[in-house]
Amino acid sequence: MNKEAEQYVEAYLQEAAQICQTIARPAIVKLVEELISLRDGGGRLFILGVGGSAANASHAVNDFRKIVGIESYAPTDNVAELTARINDDGWDSSYASWLRASRISAKDALLVFSVGGGNEEKRISVNLIEAIRMGRRVGAKVLGIVGRDGGYTAAVADACVVIPTVNEHNVTPHAEAFQTVVWHLLVSHPALRAHEMKWETVR
Repeated sequence: MNKEAEQYVEAYLQEAAQICQTIARPAIVKLVEELISLRDGGGRLFILGVGGSAANASHAVNDFRKIVGIESYAPTDNVAELTARINDDGWDSSYASWLRASRISAKDALLVFSVGGGNEEKRISVNLIEAIRMGRRVGAKVLGIVGRDGGYTAAVADACVVIPTVNEHNVTPHAEAFQTVVWHLLVSHPALRAHEMKWETVR
C-alpha cells in the first residue's frame, strides 16, 4: 500500500472514531424513548431517505419490523408506486402523497435518514420536507438521523441525531455510515429489542 493510501485510511478511521466520541448521546436516548412510545401506542414507523439513505431506509425497515416489532415501511420499497407518483405528480410531492395513501395518523412516526436534512431554499430533498409537513399536519412524530447541521429535519423534529461533521470532504459517507450505526444501536437496545438476532443465538 502506498503512503498516500495508508494515510487516507488512517485519517478516515480517525474521523469515524471522532464521530463516535462526539455524537450526542442524549439525542440517541430521546430516539429510544420516542420509539418505545410509538410501539407501545401501536403506531407505525415510516422511514424516509433518498440515494444511499433510501437503501438504508429499506434495511432499517427490516430491522425495526423483525427485531423491534414495530410495523414499518419505506416508500422506496415499492418502485412501481413511487415512480408512478413521480411521473404523474412530481418528485417533491411523491413521499407526501405516499404517506397520505398510507393514512398516516397521529399514532405514527416518520424517521428521516438524510445527509443534509432538507433545504427548501437550495431545493435539496424537498420531497422529505413535504413529507415532514404532511406528517406534522396529522400530528405524527418526526424523528431523524441526519448530517451537516440537520437542515429542515433537525429544525422541526421531535427527536433528531445530527452526525457531527469532522471533515467537510467526507460529510456524505460519514452521515450515511452513521445512520447505520445509530439505527443498529436502536434496534439492539435492550428496551427496544423484542427478538434476538440469529448470530447472537448461535453458540
